[in-house]
Parts: sequence; structure tokens; C-alpha cells
Amino acid sequence: MNEISVAIRREFRVAFSRRAQPVWFRIVKWAFILMVIALFHERPWFWRMLAGLAGIGLIVHFYYRWKTKVWTRAWGGWSDLEAGRD
Repeated sequence: MNEISVAIRREFRVAFSRRAQPVWFRIVKWAFILMVIALFHERPWFWRMLAGLAGIGLIVHFYYRWKTKVWTRAWGGWSDLEAGRD
């Protein structure tokens, strides 16, 4: 159980790292996400699209995790090694 809690804590540190994405990018990203939700919420395919995007997000996350050797090596624009350390 201890290994799982260490891994989860590491994932949260990486996810909420202030150096992973600039503040302006986070604001633009969330504004875009909220705009898309507001525009397409009533569509019949909305929830399938949302599930598909969540799946793509998980694939990208695990790909980066694999390429950075569980957040210990810089790769592809991600260089906040401090967030990935135990």
C-alpha cells in the first residue's frame, strides 16, 4: 500500500506542478474547455465525445509517464524533474 500512496502523491505533484504549464496556458485551456461544454452540452454525442477525450488524455498521460521514466527524466517539453522526485 505504501508504494501506491507514493505513486499517487508523485502523480499529483506532477499534475499540479506550477512549472509544467504556464499560468496563461492553464487559463486559456480551461476557458476553452468551459466554452466547448457550454456550446455542445445539449448535443446527443456530447458524453461520448467527453469520454473519448478523457481516454485520449489518459493515453497521452501514460505515454509521457513512460517517456519520462515515471517523471524522472525531461522529455518533450516537460522538464519539472523536482515535481517527479519522491
